[in-house]
Amino acid sequence: MLPRYYTVKGYGENEIVIQKSRFIAYVTRAESEADAQEFIQEIKKKHWDATHNCSAYMIGEHDQIQKANDDGEPSGTAGVPILEVLKKKHLKDTVVVITRYFGGIKLGAGGLIRAYGKATSEGIDFTGIVERKLMRIMHTKIDYTWLGKLENELRSSVYSIKDIHYLDNVEIETFVEEDQTESFTNWMVELTNGQSVITEGDRLYLEEEVGK
Repeated sequence: MLPRYYTVKGYGENEIVIQKSRFIAYVTRAESEADAQEFIQEIKKKHWDATHNCSAYMIGEHDQIQKANDDGEPSGTAGVPILEVLKKKHLKDTVVVITRYFGGIKLGAGGLIRAYGKATSEGIDFTGIVERKLMRIMHTKIDYTWLGKLENELRSSVYSIKDIHYLDNVEIETFVEEDQTESFTNWMVELTNGQSVITEGDRLYLEEEVGK
């Protein structure tokens, strides 16, 4: 599992008009090639009457699955520009379909490349980008006498409190980046003079919207 990576926030769509042609961008997250293909087919079915439904996707931890489809546009003028935007924005597990309704004015190869690139970029910006960080839930058990101090320290730190359980002892669950678990543990031990029990819990991704 990657420590962190970028992907789109979820589903989004955005339309622009260039030289009377409509370019509608459809964007979503896809964690497998099957998911990406299913999404592409949905858009093609929805816009069966469109001039073109061009697409691209990039999937996998190491971008091992990359596909681009021009869907009838001149070779290299649609699918590849869409894919290039995904690469430039470093997006993983993302699929984009650009639906075009021809407006009667030919754009030429250069114009098509710019148009599909612009439609993709604006569609992604409209949808939003998130950074997914791999976190470990750290469980810290302490006596109630330590609660005030630890809670204050945690809330003013880089770590985020997930939950606090008030049982016989207090258990604080904290989100800690995977590569910071050792330093977090040492910090907790120091703050409590060794009077805490710290264990590692589940791993999960937390999402934070980029630019927010």
